[in-house]
Amino acid sequence: MNFLIRWLVTAIAVAAAVWIVPGFETIGGDSAWVAIALFSLVLSLVNIAIKPILQILSLPITVLTLGIFYLVVNTLLLYIAAWLANGLFGAGFLIASFGSAFVASIVISIVSAIVNSVVGAD
Repeated sequence: MNFLIRWLVTAIAVAAAVWIVPGFETIGGDSAWVAIALFSLVLSLVNIAIKPILQILSLPITVLTLGIFYLVVNTLLLYIAAWLANGLFGAGFLIASFGSAFVASIVISIVSAIVNSVVGAD
């Protein structure tokens, strides 16, 4: 049940990022919600599997930059999730530039924190 809540929270956050951030979008008009659901599923799985490893590997740089590099790690995870979602499911997710992915990672982090506090999840 915890994973389903995490997936739903991530889907809401990704939908907000698609709506707010230019250059972070879905391709294929009618099936945008399907692309968001698939992308958020892959992003949730990537966050569970790969994120802890990248956090440990990037810990020295994160300490030197006072935590700012953590946003770069989140941006890298967005790129990995988009690559996997497009490759495995043909989700049609487009990230135009590093800047749009960086802003999208900030938006996803903020919206996820807000929705998690409302839902009461970790």
